Formats: sequence, structure tokens, C-alpha cells
Amino acid sequence: MFQSKYSNAQTDGMNVEHNIVYGEDGKYAGWPANHGIWTWGDEILIGFVQAEYKAEGRGLHTYDISTSRNKYARSKDGGITWKITDAFEKGQKGLGYDNFGIADDAIEPVALNKPMPDFTDENFLLTFLRHNNDDGPTHFYYSTDKGASWEGVYKFPNMETSGIANRTDYIVDGKQSLSVFVTTAKSNKKEGRVALARTVDGGVSWNFQSWITPEHGGFDIMPSSIRLSDSKLLSTIRTRTKEGADYISSYKSTDNGKTWKRLKNPASDTGRGGSPPALVKLNDGRLALGYIHRSEYGSRVHVRFSKDEGENWSDEITLRSGDGASRDVGYPKITQRTDGKLVMIYYWNNALLKNSKPYRYIAATIFDAPAAN
Repeated sequence: MFQSKYSNAQTDGMNVEHNIVYGEDGKYAGWPANHGIWTWGDEILIGFVQAEYKAEGRGLHTYDISTSRNKYARSKDGGITWKITDAFEKGQKGLGYDNFGIADDAIEPVALNKPMPDFTDENFLLTFLRHNNDDGPTHFYYSTDKGASWEGVYKFPNMETSGIANRTDYIVDGKQSLSVFVTTAKSNKKEGRVALARTVDGGVSWNFQSWITPEHGGFDIMPSSIRLSDSKLLSTIRTRTKEGADYISSYKSTDNGKTWKRLKNPASDTGRGGSPPALVKLNDGRLALGYIHRSEYGSRVHVRFSKDEGENWSDEITLRSGDGASRDVGYPKITQRTDGKLVMIYYWNNALLKNSKPYRYIAATIFDAPAAN
């Protein structure tokens, strides 16, 4: 672990440190936000993709997609050290987007015909994965042992939408009830629009509840959502306009997801390519929102805080900058550990620096939240 290399008065007293979760010469690692993050005190589990590095890869991303595999990283010391495991070897055997390296051994999704176990058990995990970024389809797995093993692969229904290409964003409501925030295809079968769905029978059936975002010429995808109270929900969303401007929008429901009101944008500019949000409710009641500003001139890691349930947000705080990160970065998740420090996990590189290795890696930024005003 190392201290930030640049001087930034914004972060005085925040004790910002950066750590490598996973990095390997010749390998590409990316997209933690496409999977999930789970925390038990100082134990953290995060998913990501690993593949062979390929300089002329797929568009922005320098990897050989045919070698891509889902992986997990687990820390038991609050994000200082990590152990990497292979998702296929732990039971996630369905073919999916950026998981083509298992193609020869993949199994087909089936319908879940009996309820999943108690959602409120702290050992229970649920993860959603997609087959493409537009109309999916989506499948899911569950674990009853903190991700040491997984059951599945199970089909997730489209619920009369144009298709669902989901990442993992859910809220446990009860032993057999759960709310899931889904990214659906628009009427033209392209990404995307955000909606709320629920199960009350342990996942045997799923019911569409409401649209959160309207359909427009750009997209709304990759929500990060929390429950504020029995009746209030907040969802922050990666948004792109028809003209290509990227930012983070947010919506609040005060009737448990029946209707939604758009709030002020928490982050009005997330750079060229944009960033999904990483939202967490802190122990002191404030909210923290992590995101990445993507730039071909050097990307940046940011956080903002809200003390009024997302109605207003603090100024942008830069946690990381000036270390040569290209646009091929980001996709954060965020959590709070036992001592109150925040841990934001994302993928990163230093490819713009002379003589630096070009490989993408999974990074963790660990920091203290500023004192509440």
C-alpha cells in the first residue's frame, strides 16, 4: 500500500492510500462494478474480469475477449491483502459477457424451481450477469457461504421488457423478498433504461414494479441503489445523453418504489466514456458516492458526500490523479469497513506514463471520510 503521490489539499486528513487488489504482467483485469461487492466487517468480496492483455484489443479495452473469465478477490484485513479465486471453479459455470474463456465447459441456464434460502442470512449472496450490454439475457447465481461456492446458473425473466442486461444491484427486504434494480433494453433493443423488480417467493418468480428512468436517445444503465427507510429508496445511475455527454443521475422513491422523482445530478461530468456510480450509506447516516472521470489525458478517482439523503451533494473530492491512467479505467464499487474507513475498488492503469507497464489492474483506494459539517 502507498500514499497518494500528488499533493491535494482537498484530501487533507483523509489519509488516502492506494493498494493493488490484483495485477499481473501480461494480464488484463477490469470492471468490478459489473459484478458485486459484499462486506462483513473487515472481510470484503469483489468480482472482476481477468483476460490476456492484447494491445490491439476490443475498442477501448486492451484485452483478448476470448480468454476472459470471471474472478473474485477476497480480503480479510479491510482491503490490504487479497486472495484471488476463479468463479467457474467455485460454481459459476454459465457462459456470459466477458466470460468467454469457459465456453468449452459452460452449462446452460435453467429455471429456479424452488426458493432460494433465507435472504437475510449474512452468508447469502446473489449476483446477476448478462450475455450482452443491450437485451441480455440475464442469469443469476446465489451463495449460502459468502461466495465460497455458488449455485446456478438460473434464468432471469425479461418481465415483458425488451430484454434485461443486468449487473448486480439488489436490496434484501425480507427472508424471501428482495428488490432488484435492473437495466433493460429500450424499445429499439439497445441499452438502456432502469427499472425496479421484486421477488416475494425466494426468486422463483420476479415481478416488474416500476420504471425509474424514461426512455431517451442516450442511455441510463448500471444503477447503484440503497434503502433509506421502509418507504424510501435512492438509486444513482450512469447516464449518457443522445449527444454523448456522460454524468450520474439520481432518483428517489418515497413509496417503496411505486413512483420515482428525479433529483439533482450528483456528478455532472464523468468524462469521455463515463462512470457507473458506487453508492454506500455510512455509519453516521451520510451517503458516499464514488465515481471515475475518464480522460485520454489522465483519468481521476472522485468521491462526493451527502448529508440529506441524496438531495444535495458536497463538492467533488479528487482521491487519485496524475499517475498516467488512460480512459480504460473505472467501474467502481465502494464499502465501509469496521474502523469507518472507506474502500473503493475499481480497475486502473498507468499506461500514459513513460516506461510504465500497460497492463490494467484492480485497485483499491482506502480513505477516511471527511468530518461531517
